[in-house]
Amino acid sequence: MELADRAVGFLLSVMSLSIFTYYTFWVIILPFVDDDHFVHKYFLPQEYAILIPVSAGVALLCFLSIFVGVVMLKSKKKKA
Repeated sequence: MELADRAVGFLLSVMSLSIFTYYTFWVIILPFVDDDHFVHKYFLPQEYAILIPVSAGVALLCFLSIFVGVVMLKSKKKKA
């Protein structure tokens, strides 16, 4: 099982690094590149650079709140 854990960890690390690199290039470097440059076709419009992380954070907070609420309700039922 150790090899599978290492493979999953390596895959998650590569995915995280590639997403970080893509987002960093998109937000920090791309605004300084000319609008007619070919590299712009590989990236979404700049508005999504804020919209995507904010919506992902809101969804994460909603799911976390629902999970905590369900756990609290289940633990309350066990006590009664």
